Amino acid sequence: MSDLKSRLVNCFQTVFPDLPDDQVELASQGNLAKWDSIAGITLVNVLEEEFQIQIDFDRLADLDSFAKVLDYVRQTLPATS
Repeated sequence: MSDLKSRLVNCFQTVFPDLPDDQVELASQGNLAKWDSIAGITLVNVLEEEFQIQIDFDRLADLDSFAKVLDYVRQTLPATS
């Protein structure tokens, strides 16, 4: 697992501590009942702190799965990260 993905898994586990390890990468708003608007905002805050990035809250609706969040973080981080 890449360092980026490992850090992202830790972020998700911070927000969703009951999510089993083997389910983190499959997590989405569609299959995780606890992923409501408050959890989404909390996740954004955790991501911003962990990766030192700014996430526009207008993007929140687009970031509705682990895979989409991973893609977004990859695109947002400087190439040297």
